[in-house]
Amino acid sequence: MVSFFCQRSPETSIIQRYKEPPMKILVVDDERVERRIVEKTLTRLGHEIVLTDNGETAWERIQDENIRFVITDWNMPGTDGIQLIQKIRSSELPGYVYAILITSKDKDEDIVEGLYSGADDYLTKPFNPRELEARVAVGERVLMLEDGLRQANEQLEKLAMVDSLTGLMNRRAIYKFARGELERARRASDPISVIFLDIDKFKEVNDQHGHLIGDEALKVVAQIIKERSRSYDGIGRWAGDEFLVILPGLIAEDAKKTAQRILESIAATSLALPDDSSLSIRASAGIATLLKVTESATALDDIIQHADEALYRAKEAGGNQVHLAWI
Repeated sequence: MVSFFCQRSPETSIIQRYKEPPMKILVVDDERVERRIVEKTLTRLGHEIVLTDNGETAWERIQDENIRFVITDWNMPGTDGIQLIQKIRSSELPGYVYAILITSKDKDEDIVEGLYSGADDYLTKPFNPRELEARVAVGERVLMLEDGLRQANEQLEKLAMVDSLTGLMNRRAIYKFARGELERARRASDPISVIFLDIDKFKEVNDQHGHLIGDEALKVVAQIIKERSRSYDGIGRWAGDEFLVILPGLIAEDAKKTAQRILESIAATSLALPDDSSLSIRASAGIATLLKVTESATALDDIIQHADEALYRAKEAGGNQVHLAWI
């Protein structure tokens, strides 16, 4: 192998001027001296360096230690640098792995082959340590951008699943949650109950007091439902003034007790109005229970429909009460 070109870099290197938080970098090379040269260059900059002399061990460490940055030699016995990078690119790793391929091959076709294999950058030997520093800095920026993009996407996904007014799950999210809970209930042969709840005479609240007061009523009811439910129950705003509560493991009678606690707390709460008067709130609830889930895909729509029908009967009976649906 061709040796590295080594020279002492200035105190103020490119990396030192644009230094990011240290990261763990895996250096893969079957030549001990060349591994140590890379280690010395990058350790001086504060990075945590992990050394290995073969592609097989490198691949194990990438998976086990969630390593995000790899500098690998091309020519090695067994799994070479190209094969290692191809493994990285074809695998479902938790985050993007930035890979720099180092080799004495400097022909255009070699560079093209290395980049097409999945390498992010290509460095030919002998190289100046400052060039290595600069290329590592580029890799760090790419990983920071990738992390920022992933976090932004996760935040957008989260926002897409949350009702902006109440902070509860929105219809899409609660439906997804319910599907998961029904499937778990099917596998475990557990019961599951659903509460369908809405505010009594909510249209009158909006018509008489305005939508701002209506929004406050929705937020208050949402908070009460959260406080009167278990931490692992699913709570979502279904539509308008309708709320859906998913109760894993509860039979009808236990679900009814939960619904009654919620309605009693709502009835005991009043909203302050701008004219110093107060507004009492009432709600009704319908409950449907499956003691045994057979087909979770179709069961969800059925149980929601039955709970909705029970809610309708509760409101027809005067409101501020709970009705059960028998499936």
